[in-house]
Amino acid sequence: MKILFVVNNFYASGNGLSASARRTVRYLREAGEEVRVLSGRNHEAETPQPDYVLADFHVPVFDGLVQSNGYKFARTDLSVIKEAVQWADVVHLEEPFIIQMVTARIAKYYGVPCTGTYHLHPENLFCSINLGDWKFLNYNMLRAWRDFVFNYCSDIQCPTENVLERLQKFGFKARLHLISNGIIPDKVTRVETDDDPSRPFLIVCIGRLAVEKDQPTLLEAMHYSKYADRIQLYFAGRGPEADAIKQQAHKLFEDGVVKYEPIFQFHDRDGLRKLAAKADLYIHCATVEVEGLSALEALQQAVVPVIAEGELTATSQFALDERSLFPTKDPKALAECIDYWLDHPEERHEMGWRYAESTEEYDIHKSIEALRAMFRAAASGK
Repeated sequence: MKILFVVNNFYASGNGLSASARRTVRYLREAGEEVRVLSGRNHEAETPQPDYVLADFHVPVFDGLVQSNGYKFARTDLSVIKEAVQWADVVHLEEPFIIQMVTARIAKYYGVPCTGTYHLHPENLFCSINLGDWKFLNYNMLRAWRDFVFNYCSDIQCPTENVLERLQKFGFKARLHLISNGIIPDKVTRVETDDDPSRPFLIVCIGRLAVEKDQPTLLEAMHYSKYADRIQLYFAGRGPEADAIKQQAHKLFEDGVVKYEPIFQFHDRDGLRKLAAKADLYIHCATVEVEGLSALEALQQAVVPVIAEGELTATSQFALDERSLFPTKDPKALAECIDYWLDHPEERHEMGWRYAESTEEYDIHKSIEALRAMFRAAASGK
């Protein structure tokens, strides 16, 4: 089967959507499917490049903000898009933006079926400009995505129940499939920690430093934790809110709330795995999250999570019980969860291994087989 992936920038680093697309394409090819990519140019290396290359589109006024989030947009080129669509048996849309709107219409003209993956909420975009709580704005953006992109698809991949239920309530016409984006199975390299009362507890937070990831709630929780003077906070990521979050973290240290100055460092996938393997706790504070694969990848290393639970964050589905959940934007509740797990090292050790086992159901090979079935159904018109 010839499958065309349509994504603004397939090669962007530090962007979860692009990373997920690259993983999916790799494993589809390994499964025997013929996959090509329609995308903007790879600016991070001379090779590889997409099969069908689109020029960059610079967003007026907001281009700097877009790029600080690890993102780039591509410019529509009708001749390139037509060539790509005519090659394909199925066109798969990875985003709900302009190139997908144009590609979906061209695919309909040529009679090529479209499928899509719902990777992000409107709130993911508008949080960056502090409009994430504007319900009217987000409602109408989702309505535009539905009418101008996703209703051109016969089938849509919903990575989580949270997403599937939202699209059902919003009247999406396509068949909705509950299929995780999946993670690559990893060997557990857990570094067992000792009970030395002088050592700091390593608490790790992985993800872009962005408004919707809400790292400030973890920093604020240090005011309420009885272990604040023994906690080493480690933020693995980069993003548009980096300066503000680092400033807040440094003040926490200067004021003596924490004894160890918080660490900020960007890592590749291998570095994140090693970091999670030696962490005492993994914290996920995001208020808007379609799935949260960074959390799953951390849990593979037998670390206990504490995850924010809210209307637009699906990551809470990975928690095995209430001890690992707290309401979004509630630093006191987060501190209580942190203190509980640090108070109970034996339970934390036992649950860490249970969390590692729980990630097996999100094996990317299972996701790929489900996606292949979805593509076959779309191609056959069934």
